[in-house]
Amino acid sequence: MAIRLIAIDIDGTLTNSRGEIPRVNHLAINHALDCGIKIVLATGRSFHHTRLISDNLHRSVKLILNNGALVKSSSGETLERCVIPKATAAYIIEATRVARENALMMFDEPAKYELVAEGVDWNHPNRQPYYELHQSIILEVDSLLDALSHDPIQVSFNGSVDAMRTLAEVLTRLPRAHEFSHTLTEYVYRDFSLLDVLTAGCSKGTTLQRLAKRLAISRDEVMAIGDNLNDRDMLEFAGLAIVMGNAVPELKSRGWPVTGNHDDGGLATAMEQFVFQSM
Repeated sequence: MAIRLIAIDIDGTLTNSRGEIPRVNHLAINHALDCGIKIVLATGRSFHHTRLISDNLHRSVKLILNNGALVKSSSGETLERCVIPKATAAYIIEATRVARENALMMFDEPAKYELVAEGVDWNHPNRQPYYELHQSIILEVDSLLDALSHDPIQVSFNGSVDAMRTLAEVLTRLPRAHEFSHTLTEYVYRDFSLLDVLTAGCSKGTTLQRLAKRLAISRDEVMAIGDNLNDRDMLEFAGLAIVMGNAVPELKSRGWPVTGNHDDGGLATAMEQFVFQSM
């Protein structure tokens, strides 16, 4: 069955190690759009961070953001939103306090501060780039609980790979773990990891599934491509799952086809091999 929708992760998939979109990837996406194929960028990034990339495509694409919590148009219109109930968010923040150094909440409020943060270390060598990237949308507070006025879309933590794996285990063992889901995004080469907590059942995969259904596209007509742990659910949903050559070992062990590295245009290679050649 022909592919009608391609879900593409951003960091490590669409972009290279310098954070740029290789020309071959740009050309492949334009060709797919010209052929009537839907393109969805599916990322753990916020809209603020994603727009830096999506605007460079100069084409209208759908955006799955915050690991599935939001779906937006390229212009920023919210098409779908999954929020964490305020009481659940408060529980997560309080229950993890002894096991973490920092915490953040994300809101879908582009006109205000989208990210509210507690315990920010602006000088930490591994975390500084993340905080600086989001500096214009961060409101730093002494207590997240005091700033929790309504339902957030996400509660997040960051730190070393081992620390975030340990914190993920803490979340899994909590008595109210059924009220939320969580996903890790790991950058082992710089010992930095993001742990994002979403409402129960929310992920890149479940949001992609709903989006495909609204577009009357079956899972057999969906291709997904990614490189990190937060891509796993959408790869499992897609009829055609492709793993980047630079992907984490867990994804490579799943038996899905592996394409080239993100610095070698692996995305474009996969689109040519699995989509364009069969058209």
